[in-house]
Amino acid sequence: MVGFTTCIDISTLPTDMEGFYATNNQFQKRGPKGFIQVKVLDDDKLYVRVDLPGVPDDAVHHRVDAVRQKVVFFSAVTFNDGYEKQGVREYSGTAGLGCDCCEITGVEAKMKNGVLRMILSRVKVKKDHDNKCTNTVPPFTGKSGGRVEEHPFVVKGRKRAFVGEPTADGGLFFAVDVPGVGDGDVEVLANESEIKFTAEVKNVSEHDESGRLYLGSVDTSWSGDSAANSLLSHNITGAVNFGVLKVLISPRPNTGGNNE
Repeated sequence: MVGFTTCIDISTLPTDMEGFYATNNQFQKRGPKGFIQVKVLDDDKLYVRVDLPGVPDDAVHHRVDAVRQKVVFFSAVTFNDGYEKQGVREYSGTAGLGCDCCEITGVEAKMKNGVLRMILSRVKVKKDHDNKCTNTVPPFTGKSGGRVEEHPFVVKGRKRAFVGEPTADGGLFFAVDVPGVGDGDVEVLANESEIKFTAEVKNVSEHDESGRLYLGSVDTSWSGDSAANSLLSHNITGAVNFGVLKVLISPRPNTGGNNE
């Protein structure tokens, strides 16, 4: 049987001059942007959101800088399902205060669906600083543009939001980062040579402005008889695990008794 040769993420081809909605993920069409967001809450605490797609809920570590108490270090490792050739992804990064007037006193952290959310408590250590401090690290809340950037906190493994690889049985595996999306909140549709997917964050976090919407398409290239190699003649399974949509396309067993 002649199987898949390549797959193309056709969502990386801009359809208009505006480019992509979110620089970090070409599939994101709506919702909070950027790999990381740090903002000051009404009670003067800091809210930190970090996209760590593929990381299980109990596999992230964090600690406050013990010397200056200005930033939180975080690190994590993704779940290894054996399909991605690059193996697991390892993350490491920092977020917190960009000032000298405050110190971090506590961290409340929760990891869910590939997103780390932290609430940082702080106190002023300089009495002459009466105004509300808004200096944070990093000093931005997300950005967009026409060029897809690599994940800045990946220190090992895949840095892009998409990967597609052939499997040993002549099929195809592809994965798409959809941080924030839970299993059951995704739809995968196939025609003869294209798979379309929709993934949406329906349970919006308390401090996020809105949910996120991801839309995309994956086109496959074939060799041999196109009718025999139609996507519709394969088994297609898809699920979201820890903020990553994983789709496996496998040839159906030949039950016609033809051994040629």
